[in-house]
Formats: sequence, C-alpha cells, structure tokens
Amino acid sequence: MNEIKIELSEVNPREFFGQQNVHIDQIKSYFPKLKIVARGSTLKAYGEETLLDEFDKRIEMLQAHFGKYNVLDKETIDRVIQASSAEEYDPALETESFILHGVGGKAVKAKTINQLNLVELVNENDMVFAIGPAGTGKTYTSVALAVRALKAKQIKRIILTRPAVEAGENLGFLPGDLKEKLDPYMQPLYDALRDMIPQEKLNKYIEEGIIQIAPLAFMRGRTLDNAFVILDEAQNTTHAQMKMFLTRMGPNAKFIITGDPGQIDLPRRVISGLKEALLILKETKGIGILYLDDKDVIRHQLVRKVISAYKNIEHQN
Repeated sequence: MNEIKIELSEVNPREFFGQQNVHIDQIKSYFPKLKIVARGSTLKAYGEETLLDEFDKRIEMLQAHFGKYNVLDKETIDRVIQASSAEEYDPALETESFILHGVGGKAVKAKTINQLNLVELVNENDMVFAIGPAGTGKTYTSVALAVRALKAKQIKRIILTRPAVEAGENLGFLPGDLKEKLDPYMQPLYDALRDMIPQEKLNKYIEEGIIQIAPLAFMRGRTLDNAFVILDEAQNTTHAQMKMFLTRMGPNAKFIITGDPGQIDLPRRVISGLKEALLILKETKGIGILYLDDKDVIRHQLVRKVISAYKNIEHQN
C-alpha cells in the first residue's frame, strides 16, 4: 500500500483540521478509498498512488487558501475539492466576489467562478442570459446585482418577473387577489430580496413600486426604462412571450434572463422561447451569454450529484 506524509508547517494544524477534526472528516468523505490519519501537525494517507496524488494536490490548495485568509470552512473545502483543476478554484474569488452588504451587514458574494463571471458580464453588457441548472445561484446573484444597482442609484426600480405557467399566464382574477395567488410562484425572488433588504424597507419599496414582482403577462405594452429587470425561469416562455419581453427594454435598462433548458414545463411541441433566443442572439454584440453547470451548485452536495446523474441519462436519450 502506498503512503503519503504531509507536514502542515505553514498553517496552524488545529485550526486547519477543525474542531474535533470536522474539516478532516469532510475531506475524508471525498476520499473514501484512502485511509487518512491526522496527528499533531502531520497528515498521512494510505491507498492507490493516483488517489494519493489527487489528495496531495487538494491539501496543497487548501493550505494555500488557509495561509492567505487564515480561515477554512465547509463551503471552501467543498469548492476546492470539487474543482476540476486548481485554475477553476481561484482564491482571488474571496476578495473579488463581494457584491453588497445584505441584512444585518451580511456580505453577499459571488461564490463560484461562474457567478463572478456573471457579475462581470452584467457590468459589461446591458442584456445577459444566465443559463444553468437549479442551485447554481443564477437568480440569487442576479437579484443581488439589481439591489446593488438600486442602492447606488444607477436605476430607479427593480422589476422581477416569471412566466407563471402553473398559475396560467392569462390571469383571470382581480388585482386584489393577485399577490396572494402569485406569491408561491414568486417566492424564490422574495427569498433573495429578504436576504438583502430589511423587511420593512422591502415592503415600502414594493408598495411604492420601486420593486415590482409580477408575472410576465403584465409586462405587455410597457417600456421598461431606468430599471434593472430580471426574467426568471425563462425556459417556460413561448416564442411570443420572449420576443415581447426582450422588446420592452427602454433607455438605461439592464436585463438579466435566467433559465434552465432542462426544466421546461411548457406543453409538448411548444418551443421554449429561451432556447430559441439563445440560438438567434448568440452572435449579437452587447448581449452576454453565460452557461453555469453542476460545479456551480451551492446547495447540498447531493444536488450536484443528482444534476450530474440526470445529465448523463438525458444525454443517452
């Protein structure tokens, strides 16, 4: 059996290993075929040579992170070990990723390289498509960018919209019933906003129309100017809906369109407006397109595995 011995001379071993070796236990879960022993300032591992090489590389990356930021947490360990290469995990992300201070002074950051790429794309383009599976933070990051722009007075209002497929886009009920009936479909947008704006202030913004959350059908006939507009779940738009939305763009507006082409809820034989838009607008100057993937998933680590498994079976069909 092969053995590797790593001396933690540049970092505090106790803090690196974590309280009751919690960090080591997390690392072990990624290398179940290795026997890993942590004692004093030494880390030993036993097993196949290729696995040991990989283990050594990841520990080196973790040490580099700890040496620079003097902190190690579950999220960082996940990102470092799940990165397909050292280049994919960029420690500079820790300092470059800040977007804004949310409720209680909590720092809202881009948590993956692609989320940071989304921030940069939005800075450079007035219209951006952010495409990726559930849990990649595309909606949350987009809402954070919208709130940042509002706080900086770059725009006068935020408009968040989704095609309310399950509720029926042709909403045949009175405005008084609108909020109550639509809230479940808009909940992810509310959840993100509550992290970034105190509840009382958020309620005031919504009452005054500074933040508007409405189904896509309510965008028809409007010119959306001086606004940061996010179309979420865009894979459920039809050709007509997507064209209608994109042509609402007015002066001094930012548009972000998010969606997951793998989660289309439209009736069969109805072409997704998102898929079509990506095809016909991919070469258009001033429009940014970003594809996030399972490496950007920041939910439970099992979500990444679920997405990967479904991706494999979808490719076979």
